[in-house]
Amino acid sequence: MTFEKTATCNPTLLADFADMVEVTVTYTGDLHTTAVHGPSQAKLETDAPVDNCGKGEEFSPTDLVGTAMATCMLTIMGIYAKNNDIDIEGATAVVQKEMTSELPRMIAKLNTVIEVPLPADHAHVEGLKQAALGCPVHRSLHTDIEKLVEFRWQG
Repeated sequence: MTFEKTATCNPTLLADFADMVEVTVTYTGDLHTTAVHGPSQAKLETDAPVDNCGKGEEFSPTDLVGTAMATCMLTIMGIYAKNNDIDIEGATAVVQKEMTSELPRMIAKLNTVIEVPLPADHAHVEGLKQAALGCPVHRSLHTDIEKLVEFRWQG
């Protein structure tokens, strides 16, 4: 199968190209890690949060879960928007992560507010909402994690 970039993106057609991505993580000491994304060689660093023996100098691993969900939601909305010739550039997502107070530590809740630069009566509001809520990260998170999502239309 040959991939040619087209005006419309169909992720199901790309499935043969992205079955697996390798990320290499190295513990660098003092509760820090460095992760390297295999295909791009992009790097990110983590630190344990202050409330779990760290210094909070970088994203914590659980921060990245909320970050992954928000970036995934905006990306899938972007694919929907591109396929429907809609401009959502400038859309934002703010995630508030709450941890359980009891052991073992877990993410209890991810509160997310997505602001979209379109009016609330835009023809594609429902499609954009469904795109966000159907993102792979949102669907992959355990059902014990409460995932509240609020959409704010700013057009």
